[in-house]
Amino acid sequence: MNYIKVNHLTKIIKNHTVLEDIDFELKRGGIYSFIGHNGSGKTMLFRALCGFIAPTSGDINIDGVAINETKSFPEKTGIIIENPGFLANYTGYQNLEYLASIRNQIGKKEILDALEKVGLSGKEDVKVKKYSLGMRQRLGIAQAIMEDPDLLIFDEPTNSLDKAGSQSFIDLILDLKEKGKTILLASHHIADIDGISDETFEMEAGRIINRRKG
Repeated sequence: MNYIKVNHLTKIIKNHTVLEDIDFELKRGGIYSFIGHNGSGKTMLFRALCGFIAPTSGDINIDGVAINETKSFPEKTGIIIENPGFLANYTGYQNLEYLASIRNQIGKKEILDALEKVGLSGKEDVKVKKYSLGMRQRLGIAQAIMEDPDLLIFDEPTNSLDKAGSQSFIDLILDLKEKGKTILLASHHIADIDGISDETFEMEAGRIINRRKG
């Protein structure tokens, strides 16, 4: 059974078609990459998958549940879309603790584990206003993974990361795949995600113009 089904998805904003007839099905437990230049529709597609924008036509189904006005965010999903936003006067740990309190499903151990996985051990008590851009990006990744979601949606996850940070991220998502997670990546830097994807979708002007295995 397919885990994610996108059926002829179209989104029009102010008479401008930002997504046009997007159609695909994805199996559980894979890494799926969406590549294309800025403005190609990657972020808009991911926003639709998260229920942040409603389709003009077509539909989205994740794990048997339609994402629509009554179910606007898929269960057990971790996301980074655009620049992660955090409270500057809170520490890294305090930011994650605050976000974790919304669902109240995890505690200190899980938060510290997530910080360790992204290389922020020893920086958890530093205020975010003192974080570099790369550290903020790492904190965003920690936020996405800390509740052990089944689905991870990462939009430009290696932005602001140096070469070592990018490789650490790749190692992390390969480990998450081994644990059965489904991972969606968007990037305009093909080299960042080349060779790790089970399937790659190339986007241009709001359409999928090519898809290939591997």
